[in-house]
Amino acid sequence: MTVLNAQVSRLPDLDIAALSPEQKRVYDAIRSGPRGVVQGPLKVWLQSAELADKAQALGAFCRYRTTLPPRLSELAILVMGAHWQAGFEWAAHAPIALKAGLEPAAVEAIRKGATPVFADAEARVIHAFASELLRNRRVSDATYAEAVQLFGTKTVVELVGILGYYTLISMTIAVFDVAVPEGMADPFAGSG
Repeated sequence: MTVLNAQVSRLPDLDIAALSPEQKRVYDAIRSGPRGVVQGPLKVWLQSAELADKAQALGAFCRYRTTLPPRLSELAILVMGAHWQAGFEWAAHAPIALKAGLEPAAVEAIRKGATPVFADAEARVIHAFASELLRNRRVSDATYAEAVQLFGTKTVVELVGILGYYTLISMTIAVFDVAVPEGMADPFAGSG
């Protein structure tokens, strides 16, 4: 019997051999895609094959195919993960963000809930946009105008998509107690 990673505490492990044909199709699509692994929220979503199918397709777009460069999309993902204290998401994306060129001090500031100092306007605006949206449930006219000026309307729409998708990810992590990947410490342990 092959069981998916045992890292979700509110759901029983999924036995690959017991997946429905639709669940197996989605599982195989995720495994053969750019992620290469079914874990964390993706594993949770397999409880509903249709949700998993649609959400993982949106996620593949948001993660790999938007017009934002990886450094900036990963910045947006980290802001969302830190806001929700989604340890699994942070553990998965902080190393990617660093590899994509985010400064370690900025990554650590975001993890701690502080506002990092950015050397470039693009990173500053992405952080401000995401932070305002989370804090105020809106983005100010000034921040919106600056984002559109820097990135264009299409990219701002995609940024909102990234933030929305990673809200779904973060909510899934929170509700189903998705643990950080095996062998990693929870970056938000003890953070209230």
